[in-house]
Amino acid sequence: MEEASGEVTRLLQAWSGGDRAVENQLFGLVQPDLHRLARRLMSSERQDHSLQATALLNEAYVRLVSARERDWENRRHFFAVAARAMRHLLVDHARARPKGGKVALDGVEHQLGGPDANLELGLAIDGLLEEMEQKHPDWVTIIEMKFFAGFTDDETAETLGIPLRSMQRRFGEARKWLFERMEPRRTS
Repeated sequence: MEEASGEVTRLLQAWSGGDRAVENQLFGLVQPDLHRLARRLMSSERQDHSLQATALLNEAYVRLVSARERDWENRRHFFAVAARAMRHLLVDHARARPKGGKVALDGVEHQLGGPDANLELGLAIDGLLEEMEQKHPDWVTIIEMKFFAGFTDDETAETLGIPLRSMQRRFGEARKWLFERMEPRRTS
């Protein structure tokens, strides 16, 4: 596993340096993991979703190819960016749906039982993540890595180059920030 991770990192660096010849080899190595990530993301979507994991992977691939000049740190950094791209694709897809739209945060927990609950909740959370990114971009990265890419605490801390306890503290602060904004506002 460590050897494959090192090979992916080497190929990412060559690719971002302009070596287009390594692109097929790189995506051949990461494709199974990207497909697992896409399936994992799609598993939390509604059953009748019109987008399939393979289509999500293909659209994310197009976005990743357009970002090839990015300064890729390592394999985990690549997957964090891939998870973000897939999340944005799912949100864009949801917004394009006729029933999709912004959801007021007041009373969002009462909407969880409806057929479009995941869609509505996903749009609400995406809006909150965009808001969070303005003040705390590091929190958004942690949430994306943990929830969308499926990284463990250790992997997230290692990828970000911060101590585990610091990452866990920031993650706790991010969760608190999200829960406070999703909680119904009560007037006294």
